[in-house]
Amino acid sequence: MNILLVNPPNCGRSIPEERYGITSLKQIFRGEPLALEELAGNLAGHTVRIVDLKADPDGLEPELSGAGPDVVGITGVTCEANTMLKIAAQVKESCRATVVIGGIHASSDPAFFNHAAVDYIVVGIGKKSFALLVTALANGTEHEEVIAGVLPTRPGLQLDRPAIRAGIHDLVMETAPAYHLVSHYRSHYILEKLGINMGFVASAYGCPHRCSFCSIKGQTGGSYLTKSIEAVIRDIQLLPGVPVIRLVDANTFGNPQRAMQLCRAIEEAGIQKQFLADIRSDTVVRHPEMLRAWQAIGLRAVIIGFEEVNDRSLAAMNKANQVAMNTEAIHILHDIGITIVGDFILSPDYDEPDFYRLSRYLSEQQIDLPMVTVMTPLPGTTLYREQQHRITNHNLDYYTLTNAVLPTRLDEKKFYTLYAEVLADSHNDARL
Repeated sequence: MNILLVNPPNCGRSIPEERYGITSLKQIFRGEPLALEELAGNLAGHTVRIVDLKADPDGLEPELSGAGPDVVGITGVTCEANTMLKIAAQVKESCRATVVIGGIHASSDPAFFNHAAVDYIVVGIGKKSFALLVTALANGTEHEEVIAGVLPTRPGLQLDRPAIRAGIHDLVMETAPAYHLVSHYRSHYILEKLGINMGFVASAYGCPHRCSFCSIKGQTGGSYLTKSIEAVIRDIQLLPGVPVIRLVDANTFGNPQRAMQLCRAIEEAGIQKQFLADIRSDTVVRHPEMLRAWQAIGLRAVIIGFEEVNDRSLAAMNKANQVAMNTEAIHILHDIGITIVGDFILSPDYDEPDFYRLSRYLSEQQIDLPMVTVMTPLPGTTLYREQQHRITNHNLDYYTLTNAVLPTRLDEKKFYTLYAEVLADSHNDARL
């Protein structure tokens, strides 16, 4: 079959920009579409193409012209959900392709895509289930088979979110990502501050923790799954001209013993690259020797979700961590020489002293590159269920994590002005 996989364009909207002319908060998503590369790698025997509309915004129509694809798969996050439906409608207008929607928002809220322009919704990791669906479509048996993780749409009727519990078989580790399908886009996948190419590799899926704001549970149903060491090494080696590897796992070091095994394997393979990876602060504190070993084989920076600067707010997020632990982790990472990309979440309930407290913490702790977002109740999360009644903005275009979709305690313009000031102050000395 002829299969086209689509990564949507940058399409999130910005309240502070549109209403107040504050342009510094707008979120732009960058990086290669690894989820589509993983899907494509498991579609042997079919003709597969990937169109990345973030790199080539006008690239879809040429792919739909002529004979057109048999199947179009579209992925995306929550702020891209409306655009995904627009792309699906464009596909249906242009050709007779079967349209399949997947990605994190589809897993968290599949009913959103129960639409006439969509034929199937894939929930969960999707690598195995999408390939099974394509096989069924090729054999004409799609109406006779029930494929776990694949929902036929029923416009006008209720579509329930199925229980997701991914297993190791869903990773289909024996097939590698089809990195070659985006080779013509590779120059777009850069670390913007440094102007160097960066490639994405997944070594684990899901997360063993239960933060109330996090939508990752929708991908695996709460499972924490790790790729084999051999598969991770293979994937890294498939990116020979890429100097920096971003391990895109929610928690690369969730299993410290396995993380040490991967570290030794990278060293033994003679891989000479730099790495960026996510880690929890309590893991840093409990396993500093592991971080020293990783720094020696190229770990340049870690992304840590510090989230807040007071314990009461962390407890409200079900973060299972404390500010003292975060601060100790910062000191350890400074000592080792690993750059800190620190994620912080400010609440719409912030008042002026809260903004000043956050700004002071960022300055005192010398976070190399702070990333500050707004607490956003994403559909499918515990936070969404708790805060749904308070949401005032239901347009998913604004769910970029830089817009307040709940009422702000401060005057809205004042809220965004202080938010922009925190970012400006923290980025003046940003280092990566």
